[in-house]
Amino acid sequence: MKAILFHIHGGPEVLKYSEFPTPEPGDGQVLVKLEAAALNRVDIWTRIGWPGIKLEYPHIPGADGAGIVVGLGGCVSDWTIGNRVVLNANLSCGRCPACVAGQDNRCREWHLLGETVRGTYAEYVAVPATNLYPIPEGFDPNQAAAAALVFHTAWHSLVTRGELKPGEYVLVVGASGGVNTASIQIARLAGAKVIVVGSNSKKLELAESLGAEYLLDRSKDENWPKLVYNITGKRGVDVVVDNVGTTFPASFRSLAKGGRILTVGNSGGPKFEIDNRFIFGKHLSIIGSSMGTRAEFATVMDLVFAGKLIPVMDRVYPLIEARSAQEQLEKGEQLGKITLTVG
Repeated sequence: MKAILFHIHGGPEVLKYSEFPTPEPGDGQVLVKLEAAALNRVDIWTRIGWPGIKLEYPHIPGADGAGIVVGLGGCVSDWTIGNRVVLNANLSCGRCPACVAGQDNRCREWHLLGETVRGTYAEYVAVPATNLYPIPEGFDPNQAAAAALVFHTAWHSLVTRGELKPGEYVLVVGASGGVNTASIQIARLAGAKVIVVGSNSKKLELAESLGAEYLLDRSKDENWPKLVYNITGKRGVDVVVDNVGTTFPASFRSLAKGGRILTVGNSGGPKFEIDNRFIFGKHLSIIGSSMGTRAEFATVMDLVFAGKLIPVMDRVYPLIEARSAQEQLEKGEQLGKITLTVG
């Protein structure tokens, strides 16, 4: 099969379009012929590498994918050849206490497809049968792939971990990334009032089209916590979605007493200083989250297929141009998801 792979960590130049053996589905696994894959920041971080990362080389990146079932391993009875499916990138053991309790994203042997296990920048991928979900007839595989990880992640963070309630104020730091565009829509669906901080007018226009009610352009006013206070009658917001990390100090100032800050990542860098006085003085909660459960994946994908949540699409590249696609993602100028057409 054709695949995008790398043998060493580095810049986009380490990505190679090459032949690689087509995987064989093992017991409990299904072979999927991919039609689309979607890019995520984790693809770049995995390519660059971090201390202690252990990969089987050559590595194939890519967490998100959608395609057609073309092979069945032993003990698989829930799927048939020709089924159209989208992939849940959470790989769990199914046996540990967390998995048995339905919290498979906390599995003691948890992996993310494309991070520590070969992923979806390829013509074929073998995954556990439990990690598939059916796609309705006629639904675009690029949209299915684009929706999967970001809506799954945002739903678990906002709804499950954040316990978002109707009428609450939600501040989303960042206007155009995959998780943030998903968070805006989920917050609106939950009945919250959404404020978005963005870096330019084009990104804020996108946020407004998704339901954001208040738009703050940080290129015009860096003191956005003060603007948030004015919007909320000097009370502050109930919830901040901050996946940048380095913006935590401003997020703390934007929160009301008893507020929650939700984080699923750190696009601005993993290490930064915080003023602990805000945390105990305002009774703040910092709530971390990673991906979601299988039950939540089904819930959120049903909402996507019903048109109640809509993945924002930036552009589509052919698989052979994955290097250009990652370069575009690294610029941070995209409006929504970047996907790869496979085959």
